[in-house]
Amino acid sequence: MKPDPKSNQLNRRQFLHRLTKAGVSITAACAAGFWLHDTKGPPASIKKGATPIQFDFSIDGLGPKMSIIQGEDRAATLRAALKSLGGIETFINKGDRVLLKVNAAFATPAMLSATTHPAIVAEMAKLCFMAGAASVVVTDNPINDPTSCFTLTGIEEAARSTGAEVILPRQDLFTAMTLKDAKLIRSWPVLNKPFKDITKVIGMAPLKDHHRSGASMTMKNWYGLLGGRRNIFHQNINDIIMELAMMMKPTFVVLDATTTMMTNGPTGGSLSDLKDTHTMIVSTDQVAADAFGASFLGRSLDQLPFIGKAEAAGAGTADYRKLNPVMASIRKSPLEKQ
Repeated sequence: MKPDPKSNQLNRRQFLHRLTKAGVSITAACAAGFWLHDTKGPPASIKKGATPIQFDFSIDGLGPKMSIIQGEDRAATLRAALKSLGGIETFINKGDRVLLKVNAAFATPAMLSATTHPAIVAEMAKLCFMAGAASVVVTDNPINDPTSCFTLTGIEEAARSTGAEVILPRQDLFTAMTLKDAKLIRSWPVLNKPFKDITKVIGMAPLKDHHRSGASMTMKNWYGLLGGRRNIFHQNINDIIMELAMMMKPTFVVLDATTTMMTNGPTGGSLSDLKDTHTMIVSTDQVAADAFGASFLGRSLDQLPFIGKAEAAGAGTADYRKLNPVMASIRKSPLEKQ
């Protein structure tokens, strides 16, 4: 079978050529954005007078749902996954104000699978607008310079091409907040202002290896809502992921396993780190989505303690089979393969 020309399977010459172009763009973007980006996050003074926090954008009366679709085309598998769950209209209503929480952590090209792929950002925004959404916002608090990250990943262009708004992190968008019964998220700056007037939230994350947590999936994606010197949480990585899952109850999550970063995560940097696994997961249960995603990395749930911790805290179920997931495969016709 010939590879899909739209997939991210590239030969070495193509990869090196694109990576060189990306390097030049990164340098230029960083030079322009360096003085605008505070790498230390919001100042400590923001921590005074913390506000209680818990975001709940789940849909009342809608039971847990999950869809697992195999295929090479991201947009097609995303559409099929949502259709199998009743369509985007099951989740998005006319007048909804939707926020897409993407992973734009690194200033790297989409083909390296370190960040949310722009193809599904654009497709999701389009679907939300088709369902009657009044607005769609795309945001994240990247590790690298935000301007560079949203540009180099292709996320900004993908979002704006659909009419969606991109919100880059600024100090005035963070508020010191405390999660009830939390040990870590206490009086901590959280990127909460973009959620003002939002009615639905969709988490969109790539599936990849992570050198500290073992895997980065949908629950780890909420890490991008934290400001300040959040790297101090690395020593309690499983607990912070569990608390993030308690802090954010999304409308649903998307776990993109079209191409999985098997090694050297979360940044990767080489095509040798990647494996085509051709799967898209959509679920209202982020714990279940991550539990299924772990299988692509060959990790057991015991090797990813944050999944069991999140389940024990009531964020979802680690036994994704309880959701009776819809499973299907999208195969291209012989004509499309040529």
